[in-house]
Amino acid sequence: MSRTLTVAAAQFEVRAVDSFDAFADQARLLLDDASGARLVVLPELFTEALFTVDPQWRSHEIAQLTRISDYTGDYVALFSAEAARRDQWILAGSHLVATERGHENVAHLFGPAGEIHSHSKTHIFPAEADWGTAEGDELAVHEIDGVKVGIAICYEAEIPEVCTALTALGAEVLLTPSYTFTEAGFWRVRHCAAARAIENQVYVVHCPTVSHLEAPLSPGWARASVLSPCDLAFPANGVLVESATNTQDVVSYELDLDLLHENRRTGAATTFRDRGRRKDLYTKYDHASL
Repeated sequence: MSRTLTVAAAQFEVRAVDSFDAFADQARLLLDDASGARLVVLPELFTEALFTVDPQWRSHEIAQLTRISDYTGDYVALFSAEAARRDQWILAGSHLVATERGHENVAHLFGPAGEIHSHSKTHIFPAEADWGTAEGDELAVHEIDGVKVGIAICYEAEIPEVCTALTALGAEVLLTPSYTFTEAGFWRVRHCAAARAIENQVYVVHCPTVSHLEAPLSPGWARASVLSPCDLAFPANGVLVESATNTQDVVSYELDLDLLHENRRTGAATTFRDRGRRKDLYTKYDHASL
């Protein structure tokens, strides 16, 4: 019997809300639409919606986005409860968390038995510097029903070394919540996520944030997808499923992990194995690295 994992990308639309409860209600409705999945992925910084609880939010500078960290306790309680109630794993996108080093962009993976795994974004996008965001220093993989997953938040998918390290640690599925302000930014992350799927022979769940709110908040350009390597065992373009564009939506797919590993062994392009086959060649040029 094949090892499988049903995943859902829950593309959340940031809307103005008047309370944490209103935000929570929207999140629950989206999770309802992902009820058939074992693992649900929400977007990067979709908790930005909490910035709008303050009626004066339009008059604030974007640097004050760190105010949403005040809701960290409520956020953790909400998704811990939903993961347990729904018997699901929920990657609740990412959220700005206050730490000793400043505010960090942290993804939280909530499990049905009370598990909470966190990942602090290791490479912040240049615009995040406006919020004084600190960077994390750790990468890890986590196991869901025998399947190993790694987390690469948005810009991290554009840094090949991040996903190479996660795959070396055993990741079979990369979870990539993102928030891109332009169509160009969306395609940059999407194309990089597809490249990571090809070069590491892994599945990627890419889930962006939708937003049509005005300044100081940024728009969010989005089309969620579940991606595979490009080979005969998969769709030619590597797109297993994708959502509607720039609107709240959920897409699901049952991933076949045995098929993935067979592709690593016998596919037309065995990049997972071949990327490490010539380490002797690469090390000759270590002095040329950035």
